[in-house]
Amino acid sequence: MPLQYSRGPFLHTIKERSLISIFRERLFHLVHIRHLSSSEIRKILKVDPQLTNLYNMSSSELQQILQINSDKMKLVLQEFSKVNVKKLLSLYKSRNIHYMTYFDSEYPYMLKEIYNPPLCLFYIGNKTLLERPALAVVGARDASLEAFHSINMILPGLIKENIVIVSGLAKGTDTIAHEGAIANGGKTIAVLGGGFFHLYPSENKELANVIAREHLLLSEYPPLWKPEKWYFPMRNRIISGLSIGTLVIQAKKRSGSLITADMALESGREVFAIPGPITETLSEGTNHLIQQGAKLVTNSSDILEELQLDMF
Repeated sequence: MPLQYSRGPFLHTIKERSLISIFRERLFHLVHIRHLSSSEIRKILKVDPQLTNLYNMSSSELQQILQINSDKMKLVLQEFSKVNVKKLLSLYKSRNIHYMTYFDSEYPYMLKEIYNPPLCLFYIGNKTLLERPALAVVGARDASLEAFHSINMILPGLIKENIVIVSGLAKGTDTIAHEGAIANGGKTIAVLGGGFFHLYPSENKELANVIAREHLLLSEYPPLWKPEKWYFPMRNRIISGLSIGTLVIQAKKRSGSLITADMALESGREVFAIPGPITETLSEGTNHLIQQGAKLVTNSSDILEELQLDMF
């Protein structure tokens, strides 16, 4: 990435702090433009690493940097002019919503190791949970009672070792994982596939409120943005990226959980799977993962012996 601020023991000078604040707000502005992808924002950062000239660029200059057609450029400029940074910052502050950028010292270093790490993360709750070892727990939205029993058998041993449980607040396995972590006295992080003002699914609103108060809600999508179908596969890379391993509970042969497992492998993380009956559709994905080399899990010790917790 083109920009790194000092993380040494000395405080930034007033001037440096001012420049950092300006940079963060301008990056905040850019990520609120729906028609700008993260790769396109990175093109701007490559040319203008501190975003010093962002508001002085001509439209033709910006279009040349972005390498986009005129129709898309028109949409970008329309959005660019509509985003009121100060108003949004004030709104988010009133809702206890904060944000961190890729360039901030608090940004999770493990997330920097994945492909296309988010340039901004919006969060509500205890951000220090990002400093603790975490395990992603994912699986089917139509999870069976067996998934509930498996999760609640395995989580206590992990929580005893201070491991944070990361999932996506979806129906089924995600919900069981978050609730199981809370019920067993542990901590959990929920990574959303949309903005905080449009929680999905709606039936998990109270669970989200509990996580916001006592744990951590996280999203790369600005709070005002509604969930879109394609946001959820993108969300999965954050779930696996925050974690030293991913546990798949139940999954069909083609499922988002297997995508999350693939993303974990691409980032060099461990993948675990709970086996199931060969007659069950929800066992096809997990049994296939085990055939491909994922570690078969029957208890928390199977996971703990593979994780390098001393790195935290």
